[in-house]
Amino acid sequence: MDSSLVRKMEKAKDYAAQEGRVVLMNCQATFRGDNSDHEISYESGEWSCNCYYFTSRGECSHTMAMQLMLSDMVKEAIAN
Repeated sequence: MDSSLVRKMEKAKDYAAQEGRVVLMNCQATFRGDNSDHEISYESGEWSCNCYYFTSRGECSHTMAMQLMLSDMVKEAIAN
């Protein structure tokens, strides 16, 4: 293996271990729920989900789970 590639792999491991190194700005995902799959997104600090609970309440277990999984990578919108 090329020594340059080995150094890049070591650097990648170091980066991955450093919390706060990456901040997600936007993402889309399919969340496999117990009853069905749900499309969730994160854009400009705001979460969205196509499940009924989110559309009526503005939050749901799917977006809350994603917030927990990505806690150090996403910045929530600041209320004005």
